[in-house]
Amino acid sequence: MAGHKKQDYDFGRSIRRVLFGLTLFFLFLVFLFWRIDNPRAEQVRVSILDKVVPNMEWAMAPITRISRIVDDFQSYGRIYEQNQELRRELQRMKAWREAAIQLEQEKARLLDLNNVKLPPKLSFISGIVLTDSGSSFQQSALINLGEHDGIVNGWAAMDGLGLLGRISGVGKNSSRVIFLIDSNSRVPVTIKPSNQKAILSGDNTLLPTLDFIENTDLVQPGDRIVTSGDGGVFPPDLLVGHAVLTSDSRFRARLAADYKQLEFMRIIRQPAALPIAEPQTLVGPILPTDEETDQSMDTGG
Repeated sequence: MAGHKKQDYDFGRSIRRVLFGLTLFFLFLVFLFWRIDNPRAEQVRVSILDKVVPNMEWAMAPITRISRIVDDFQSYGRIYEQNQELRRELQRMKAWREAAIQLEQEKARLLDLNNVKLPPKLSFISGIVLTDSGSSFQQSALINLGEHDGIVNGWAAMDGLGLLGRISGVGKNSSRVIFLIDSNSRVPVTIKPSNQKAILSGDNTLLPTLDFIENTDLVQPGDRIVTSGDGGVFPPDLLVGHAVLTSDSRFRARLAADYKQLEFMRIIRQPAALPIAEPQTLVGPILPTDEETDQSMDTGG
């Protein structure tokens, strides 16, 4: 019984080998027939294709559809990757754009700072704003200039457009600038072209008031405001801003300086005031002595 099963197994194995060999031989013949260069063979191949291919369209349709779906998914994958790469590139471009805008603004402010026209006798030194300590009670800022740079209390501070304030407190490497809008700021100014004198008083707003105007009828909205130089607080003719008339019928100053984008300052070096060696000469002429008075009376008699 076992021998009969072994014989059947060997016979089946031999049949499979023969069939496999015949299949390979048939495929080899088909290959040769398909590659042979003969007009009759070409006609036979064409006729076979004409009969077989149309009948195989129903079988090829699912394969074609599947291949298209696979291609579409691959296309979607490539599009998604490209989209992500474009998003990353856009983020990088936005960062570069912001940096470029900041550099452009910084360049513009520096150019404005250099374009401020000053009297020839005045010189300046430029500094960077370190911190802005603006609050409801104090409007000031710190700059990176101090005693080592020769900064002196009371010197004027300007940006690229107009007067900002004055130095009030000097350290070795930094100084504090009190703005014109600070409630403790009082600056004598001149309103052009009428040359009306006034006091610019800070009230912690961007529109400080113009007090003690000599003749308000001569002042018009839009008139230019400059420092008068009275009292030696500031050099004369530094641009402050323009006059505006508010709803409460008061004249205020629209400052030329830009407090919102303040990064650089120009500190104006003011010449030191000459010391008074003979204060009695400021009161009046020297009166004659008693002896000179007596001699004058004798001569007159």
